[in-house]
Amino acid sequence: MTGHRGAQAIEQPNLKQKAARFFGQWGVFFRGFVEHPRMVGSIIPSSRFTIEKMLAPVDWANCKLFVEYGPGVGTFCQPVLDRLPRDGALIVIDTNPLYIDYLKQHYRDSRFHAVLGSAADVEDIVAAHGHEHADYVLSGLPFSTLPEGVGPAIADATYRVIRPGGAFLVYQFSAKARSYMARNFERIDNGFEALNVPPCQLFWGWKEPKT
Repeated sequence: MTGHRGAQAIEQPNLKQKAARFFGQWGVFFRGFVEHPRMVGSIIPSSRFTIEKMLAPVDWANCKLFVEYGPGVGTFCQPVLDRLPRDGALIVIDTNPLYIDYLKQHYRDSRFHAVLGSAADVEDIVAAHGHEHADYVLSGLPFSTLPEGVGPAIADATYRVIRPGGAFLVYQFSAKARSYMARNFERIDNGFEALNVPPCQLFWGWKEPKT
């Protein structure tokens, strides 16, 4: 009996720790949404169905640098790190210090780099980390509610920073981002994920290889 009670005593704190981590993450995400609603696409993080579908076209074997705009509390971070080669890198960029501080505390992977800054400065950020270009850039930023001029500036800078053959991966609740992507990206594939709250549109803008 004593051994059984001892096992329960060990398991109980683990369950509490898991619950604390879950609600702590959700609480940070919700606070970020309340404080900066125009910069956060949704009050609820993306579903696993959205994550799987969004990342499916990535050629992970040839991905050395993956960049994410607006990572929030890291919904995509671990799935990306799980797929990224050992010599690859993940740079996440967010203007909210609350999210950046949270991510720095929770991700100890040497391939992971959280940057407080604007996605419009992605070229400088990538160069500062020793890279010439990014292979893929993922964005969940709400392009339809960004300040005037910011959306096009981000789309243009993203096209310049992505290597030929790479892609700009965007998930949105409106088609506004696609119009910005179409200014530069030669081919844009479209998708839709109903199993998300709210359902979202998916876009993959490909930078065609030079001939």
